[in-house]
Amino acid sequence: MTLYRTKDGDMIDEICKGHYGREDMTVAVYEANPGLAARGAVLPKGIDITLPDPEPQAPRQPIRLWG
Repeated sequence: MTLYRTKDGDMIDEICKGHYGREDMTVAVYEANPGLAARGAVLPKGIDITLPDPEPQAPRQPIRLWG
């Protein structure tokens, strides 16, 4: 778990992309920070946000289209 303090204009999906390297952690971040979604899409400076440890991603399996 990591603590992140917002900068003026931060957005959760951008924070996730920068911290985790992917945007699919937004739901986990909102769940770890009750009331954060009510602050709107663009966040003001100085909000402390808990960034939970990511769940391991399942390895992707290739799709065979032929043969």
